[in-house]
Amino acid sequence: MSKTKVLVTGGAGFIGGNFVQYMVNKYPHYDVINLDLLTYAGDLSKHRSIKDKVNYQFEQADIADRKTIMTLFERERFDFVIHFAAESHVDRSITDPSVFVRTNVMGTQVLLDAARTFGITKFVHVSTDEVYGELDFDPAVFFTENTPLQPNSPYSASKASSDLLVRAYHETYGLPMNITRCSNNYGPFHFPEKLIPLTISRVMNDQKVPVYGDGKNIRDWLHVWDHCAAIDLVMHEGVSGEVYNVGGHNERTNLEVVKTIIHTLGKSEDLIEFVADRLGHDKRYAIDPSKLEHLGWKPTFIFETGIAQTIQWYVDNTEWWERILSGEYREV
Repeated sequence: MSKTKVLVTGGAGFIGGNFVQYMVNKYPHYDVINLDLLTYAGDLSKHRSIKDKVNYQFEQADIADRKTIMTLFERERFDFVIHFAAESHVDRSITDPSVFVRTNVMGTQVLLDAARTFGITKFVHVSTDEVYGELDFDPAVFFTENTPLQPNSPYSASKASSDLLVRAYHETYGLPMNITRCSNNYGPFHFPEKLIPLTISRVMNDQKVPVYGDGKNIRDWLHVWDHCAAIDLVMHEGVSGEVYNVGGHNERTNLEVVKTIIHTLGKSEDLIEFVADRLGHDKRYAIDPSKLEHLGWKPTFIFETGIAQTIQWYVDNTEWWERILSGEYREV
């Protein structure tokens, strides 16, 4: 009997990388193939603990390279595709939107064509709450799966576009799929250009921490390990064609997050430096994950315990993020 084969795209990144480890360790009877181009945010050192396991392999490739992707699908005959690979940094999308369109839209189309051509059990497309646009500060209002898509940055527009392509391939061709839309993730191996790891690394080095605008923009924070468990459930139990929101019930302002990190590390709030606000900076994201909770998932981390665990991980793993900041990881 052949083993179940799972393709994880973007498995050298933050969320995809955590998911690869989760799957390799939880399902030793699955073959997990990590596909990543290894752009600036891709780092394989996070997989040292699993790289020699018999159910793990790595493939370096560009998801927008049609010939290579088709050849890979023909050879491996995947059962599941879990699609994380994406350009994801909003500031970079403002500087150069074209890169985001190529990877996030065209790359997704190539994967969908390959999945349709060679047949799969399910295509799980990992998206973001940013496709919904922004909410005001009314704490009673949340994004649901029926909220209209109103993206406000080139990044979120490219993700919304890929979401619609995945939906269209289901409706037009009958491709079995799910879309998940998550709130802001945090946890181990988060690339240090993002708010939480950036703040931790700067505070540990007694450097100024930039905070956009007045710092009152609100995000719902989801621990990456909770996110991995959610995707696992959707992959195996999600109703084909459905969208599932994944949220952590942990809304905080950006300023609150920064202050929590500063206080935990015993440093001064004088390190905070308010800077010009980001273009098109959404005020608030907040997810209603009731649909996924009815499927059987609940987050296990409240923010207080999750952020404490995350800060301690960065304290204990300074070598990892220092290699990232110095650029040394690119030499491997």
